[in-house]
Amino acid sequence: MSESDYLAEIREQRAFMMQHVPHSAAIGMTFVDVEPNAAILMVPYSERLVGNPDTGVIHGGVITSLLDNASGIAVHCHMGERKGMATLDLRIDYMRPATPGEDVYGRAECYKVTNNIAFVRGTAYHLSDGQHLLDDPIATCVASFMITGGPIADWKEMAAQAAGGQLPADQSGGSH
Repeated sequence: MSESDYLAEIREQRAFMMQHVPHSAAIGMTFVDVEPNAAILMVPYSERLVGNPDTGVIHGGVITSLLDNASGIAVHCHMGERKGMATLDLRIDYMRPATPGEDVYGRAECYKVTNNIAFVRGTAYHLSDGQHLLDDPIATCVASFMITGGPIADWKEMAAQAAGGQLPADQSGGSH
């Protein structure tokens, strides 16, 4: 499959990709776009995600989840195929609080993949007048992922089965 075909497939399955990960769905994470080595996701502002009710600032754990998910999708974009992987290390540097009432975006770029490890850097930020404010980050991250290469469920199959109310055999929670 060509790189452009793979990115088109990811874009086609974007709604399902976010909803099949329970935590992503719970915080309202949405897919914005993908590039050959990068992914952009967004978490809409919600009072239920606030960490400090006195300030209205989104909890740092939401930012961490956003950057972790964007980083994982960026690895898939770089590899051009879906393979099993796990986060090995995720370092977050918080630079300022997220602005209360504003959606938070996360852009991650996979810049190196070896046989077993992928390396990613990312930024959490806000938009201003439709422009991505990457130069005024809320937080930045560096991450590494172990490529396990194990089997991974097909998004199209999972989406079709979810529409019919059935889970694929490997997603049912049963023994493997």
